[in-house]
Amino acid sequence: MNSTSWILAWFAGLGGWIWFVIAAVFFAIELLVPGVFMLWLGLAAILVGIVTLTMVLSWQTQIILFAVLAVVCIPVWRYFARKVGGAADRPFLNRRAEGYVGRVFTLDKPIVDGVGTIRIEDTVWRVSGPNLPAGSRVKVTRADGAELAVVSD
Repeated sequence: MNSTSWILAWFAGLGGWIWFVIAAVFFAIELLVPGVFMLWLGLAAILVGIVTLTMVLSWQTQIILFAVLAVVCIPVWRYFARKVGGAADRPFLNRRAEGYVGRVFTLDKPIVDGVGTIRIEDTVWRVSGPNLPAGSRVKVTRADGAELAVVSD
């Protein structure tokens, strides 16, 4: 018996348990290269393994079942991920400027020729709007990158 036929005989001897081995391989790949995609292929393999332990299926039917479950697991995951995600505790993380829209601040430097600055906490922000003297109260109407558009309050 050559090595190839021995390996095939070993796989065939595993029966439905081969799907759990395949699932373990997918999970190992997910650990090495995270991306949340192999996780769902592993889950599909586990489900096929459970089905093959409860009923006798041909190998062709098992592969088709795996393909169907793999395709079904991804949209199901996306559906539940949206529900679980919920509202973030810091909705303006990485979009700090958008969190200032609608708030009122005091001009740090006057707006001259449409450009001035305001100080918000420890940061100086460039603002654009109508010419106003330093110390004026302004309301942020829009955030455009690192520049805030303001109007007189």
